[in-house]
Amino acid sequence: MAFPLRRPRLRRLLAAAIAVSSAVAVLTGCAKTDAGTTADGKTVIRYQGTTGQVTAFELAADLGYFKKIDLHWEGDTTSGPANIQAAATKQVEFGSAFNGAVIKLVAGGAPVTAVLSSYGADEQNFTGYFVRDDSGIKSARDLIGKKVGVNTLGAHHEFITRQWLHDQGLSDGEIKQVQLVVLPPANTEDALRNGQIDIAALGGVFRDNAVGRGGIHPLYTDKDLFGQFDYGTYVFRNDYLKAHADAVADFVQGTARATRWLQITPRDEVVARFTDIIHKRGRNENTSLLQYYHSYGVPVPGGVIAEKELQIWIDWLVRNGELPAGKLAAKDLYTNKDNPYANGTYPATAGPSGEEVAK
Repeated sequence: MAFPLRRPRLRRLLAAAIAVSSAVAVLTGCAKTDAGTTADGKTVIRYQGTTGQVTAFELAADLGYFKKIDLHWEGDTTSGPANIQAAATKQVEFGSAFNGAVIKLVAGGAPVTAVLSSYGADEQNFTGYFVRDDSGIKSARDLIGKKVGVNTLGAHHEFITRQWLHDQGLSDGEIKQVQLVVLPPANTEDALRNGQIDIAALGGVFRDNAVGRGGIHPLYTDKDLFGQFDYGTYVFRNDYLKAHADAVADFVQGTARATRWLQITPRDEVVARFTDIIHKRGRNENTSLLQYYHSYGVPVPGGVIAEKELQIWIDWLVRNGELPAGKLAAKDLYTNKDNPYANGTYPATAGPSGEEVAK
């Protein structure tokens, strides 16, 4: 069965962001402003998770890092753009997505602010863009007229691909001839090996499994472009930030500490903790993917946001004529004020129970 092909133009992606902002206006009148409080006075924060995985904020809750909030799972998300759209339309309080998708959401009128980095690329955790060894594809120019398998449009995989093609000297017209095919990550490797796509974006367990079977190699990686870099952020709606400043501050400090715990704790301890969390939450999930865990992927201590991590994608959209120059400034899209690591100091080790201790 052939997968349907899509050849999106970035203006359609920006239009989608505008549509989201319209949805915000429609839903604001009927959606709950917040989820209330617990019997002991903690603010309830709704979120979407990911099956078979543990987020930094779920870890923070398990480590006891939150004092003023109580997390409430509303289901699992399908993609970063969908997750931040759910936050913008008040289905949940916050979401996480690729920074380029966050910028497009804001450009479309959605009032959200990034408060903490949520994912990135480091030496062990990155996304590779793989071709078959017998494909004959050796350069960006070889991709003209070819198909690239990505998990969703308007997010990390698309931006990295188009940025790499631009850096390799392809013109805008030539880049438009590289077709993006949306596939579930679980099906992407098979599509590549069966010749339904020519290059596949693979990360995490999907990358490791595919590489282990042989016959493929990366043409480029996100780490090749920017090195170790934070690519995504957690965002809250601005009205929620204003109405529940203490709750957001607690979320940020706890999640930042959990992020740091993941950065400095031995892998076996992390996997054991994740396994225990998944079992305790009782969602009938498979923990087998945890054996492929390498790192959390956020290279910056505590997930502190750097202005360049947003500005680079603003510049990208401006260069492609999808965002007017000067409309957005990176400094206005994020805040580090509640992150305990924003001053550049942080503990160097973690204690046996997850507590932070000085070296």
